[in-house]
Amino acid sequence: MERKNNKQPKLHIKGGDTVKVLAGDDKGKTGKVLSLNLEKRRAIVEGLNMVTKHVKPTATNPQGGIEKKEAAIHISNLMLVDPKSGEATRTGRKKGENGKLVRYSKKTGEVING
Repeated sequence: MERKNNKQPKLHIKGGDTVKVLAGDDKGKTGKVLSLNLEKRRAIVEGLNMVTKHVKPTATNPQGGIEKKEAAIHISNLMLVDPKSGEATRTGRKKGENGKLVRYSKKTGEVING
């Protein structure tokens, strides 16, 4: 996917947001966004989309074994949770008091911090 002007895409979620999963094995669950990969348009959500990883023994981890960790989810499968009502909501953008763009909930009209 090519972008003009090398600008970052305007996403409906940011790191630290609480999101709801719309599709996949964890459909309906909510969690906090830990990190975003803008190139791949994927997010890692705390406690969701857990995968099993086999780890070889190393000097720092002599035991090795099997680890559970979060895998990335495509952002199209995530929806922001409204901080006021606690329900999933679409987001919009409007100019705030200081003239900068702010995100707001389409359900309640509440400005979303972050």
